[in-house]
Amino acid sequence: MERCSGILLHITSLPSPHPVGDLGPAAFEFADFLASAKQRVWQVLPLNPTDGAHGNSPYSSVSAFAGNALLISPERLVEDGLLRADDLPSPVEPRARCDYDAAAAEKQRLLARAFDRFRATGRLRAEYEGFASINAHWLDDYALFVVLKRRLGGAVWNRWPEDLRNRREEALREARAENAIEIERETFVQFLFFRQWMALKARCNGAGVRLLGDIPIYVSYDSADVWRDGGIFKLDSAKEPRFVAGVPPDYFSETGQLWGNPVYDWDVLRATRYRWWMERFAHNLGLFDIVRVDHFRGFVGYWEVPAGERTAVKGRWVKAPADDFFEALRGRFPALPIVAEDLGVITPDVKEVMARFEIPGMRVLLFAFGEDNPAHPYLPHNYVPNCLAYTGTHDNNTVRGWFEAEALPEERARLARYFKAGFSARNVHIGLVRYLLMSIAGTVVVPMQDVLGLGAEARMNRPAVPHGNWEWRLLPGQAHPRVADALAAMVETYGRAGVFPAAASTDVERSGP
Repeated sequence: MERCSGILLHITSLPSPHPVGDLGPAAFEFADFLASAKQRVWQVLPLNPTDGAHGNSPYSSVSAFAGNALLISPERLVEDGLLRADDLPSPVEPRARCDYDAAAAEKQRLLARAFDRFRATGRLRAEYEGFASINAHWLDDYALFVVLKRRLGGAVWNRWPEDLRNRREEALREARAENAIEIERETFVQFLFFRQWMALKARCNGAGVRLLGDIPIYVSYDSADVWRDGGIFKLDSAKEPRFVAGVPPDYFSETGQLWGNPVYDWDVLRATRYRWWMERFAHNLGLFDIVRVDHFRGFVGYWEVPAGERTAVKGRWVKAPADDFFEALRGRFPALPIVAEDLGVITPDVKEVMARFEIPGMRVLLFAFGEDNPAHPYLPHNYVPNCLAYTGTHDNNTVRGWFEAEALPEERARLARYFKAGFSARNVHIGLVRYLLMSIAGTVVVPMQDVLGLGAEARMNRPAVPHGNWEWRLLPGQAHPRVADALAAMVETYGRAGVFPAAASTDVERSGP
């Protein structure tokens, strides 16, 4: 693993005059910021569609393949001739928090206008048709799924009319014919998203920055994926889940965690030589240079709970064919550029699979001081080169927020003793970032909030809290050249800068999907 560093910042957190950060000018400016700061990695959260019913979480989506329409940049649509400048809403002061409801209303109006212009002018038609053809294996069913779901009042797919629920060919053919325009609009929206994403990826790669994406291991039950490929999940004859995912009781929870996602039928997957997973990895490795796999341990053994249980207590461990799966995956993708999310209690069999396939794991510095344990794997002296080290992740408080409000006196004492340094709320983030950069970890990734030393107000997610998450946004000017210069100086001092290409032009040609 190359010695380098990067920043974690989701697309929704970018500044803009719109209710949610998007793939517009601010995304390209942030790519340039990373390059000037000598950062080699930009980590983002999943890019799939989100909705308010699931708290706008990027980890809960109607599709494991589709892109989030809220991230489409109106300014880029003006450049493409699909909108006029006067179609855009009047500029407003950049918002410090995302407003997903306002974003959905705004994008629905603008994308409908862009689609009308696309149909009237034929602009980008050939490029659109090429995209639709290449991605038909997931796109056709996704577009039909969201149209049918809308037409049927948002009902969960297993409550649809029987012919549609069971995907009878004649019923699907009739539905596609009856809803052809709406289906084309959904396909067009996906074309716009992926076109804009690939333009940003080209800008990043041209500046020496790699994109690190995120794959949640499980998918939502009410999704195009389960509707289309129900046979790879443990469903009953009524297409209801027989078992759902979670984790067992532990030190933190007497009843475990019940996530509710359907679990995979690995016997069926193995019989198909993991076709669905191969398609999913191929799709994501086309979007990202590296992929973080959430809840990696589920590929080795997973906790399945009988459907209908109210807690995860009555679940059981089930082995997955990890060696066979990763051999097949490595056969398809020899470099296998993935990172395992291996946080929490990880059993020896998971560690053995990671070692056998040379898959790097994660180390989170904020988790290292909860006990007086010099062997704690998250203390920097226990790091290995083949790992990614973080101050924190999107699921925990910022460094400053933790230090000010969550760290117990004994945790602060251990922190000070370990680094032989006196920290305050104003400088603790600088100290921890510096010590990570000094470590032997191959890659260091720092949330942008910790780069800036922001407090608990900038926290991205509070697990188990259903509302108010995923809303923090960077404000214009916070990614200042002074911040970039300070980061560049640190990574150069600790040998993480590497050799960068010439600075990217601000007018780099935007590629298609």
